[in-house]
Amino acid sequence: MRARAVAAVVVGLGGLAAGLVAVVSSMLETRSMVVVGPASAAPILLCVTVVGVLVCLLARRWWIAAASAVLLGSAAVVVVPLYVPGAAGVADAAPGEPLRVMQANVKLGEADPQALVASVRERRIDVLTVQELTEESVGVFDAAGLSAALPYRFVAPYQGGAGAAIYSRFPLSNGRELPGYLLASVTADLDVGAAQPLRVYAVHPVPPWPTPTPVWASELDMLGDELAQASPGAVIVGGDFNSTHAHKRFRDLLTGGYVDAADAVGAGLIPTYPMDTWYPPVVGIDHVVVRDAQVRSLEPVDIVGSDHRGLVATVDVP
Repeated sequence: MRARAVAAVVVGLGGLAAGLVAVVSSMLETRSMVVVGPASAAPILLCVTVVGVLVCLLARRWWIAAASAVLLGSAAVVVVPLYVPGAAGVADAAPGEPLRVMQANVKLGEADPQALVASVRERRIDVLTVQELTEESVGVFDAAGLSAALPYRFVAPYQGGAGAAIYSRFPLSNGRELPGYLLASVTADLDVGAAQPLRVYAVHPVPPWPTPTPVWASELDMLGDELAQASPGAVIVGGDFNSTHAHKRFRDLLTGGYVDAADAVGAGLIPTYPMDTWYPPVVGIDHVVVRDAQVRSLEPVDIVGSDHRGLVATVDVP
């Protein structure tokens, strides 16, 4: 009995420590991987805390269970609203036409071109944001029919998979690559028949590892500055942000009217990476973020051949 009691205390304290690390790391804006790493795994660490609570309740170790419950309660203040539609505080946009937006990291151009184009057609995609585009994959995707399905584009392909692109059913203008990023991020204006053009971004900040974490932090800061300076009107950002909702720097992007589409519809935490392992995806680093537009729905989709899941959002553009 004593051995079981000791084991319960060890498990409970371990869960309490895991939860404390998750909560604290999620609150800090830092350039250190020591903090950014645990924040990436915050949902998993909180699951460890839940296990610790259950073990301590069964073993009647009340004080550890109570302390862990308080910790979980503090985490719930941030997590629970993600599962409540509209809880993120997105302002209602004016009525408009629905736009189908697909976000896809194509894994160094290795995504299956036929499957990607089939997904675009079956889901009636209007705008496709792409990361990890290579020069070769541009031609391969076109040969599979992407240029026919989405005839307008602004592409910035690079060898090694550092490219990005925006494909669209609507005419594009003012396309440009954002300066200062190690991996390409691009933007363009879409003419959807509204009074103002719709600004679209396809973004890809570097990961916090093995890239030096300060570079990751700087690129997210640059992205925040770029979005803050976007001209008035609707904005849609699709990207592999290499950051989760548990990272304070990602949450800092959601200011000035910007909202994560998953928050807007109550989709919660959607794991999108990795998809090329024996275990399911564990972190949600792919996002669709909008401003001055109303999100109707958001769903994850498979990108055959990629190590990321994609996202499809239906957005009302005023």
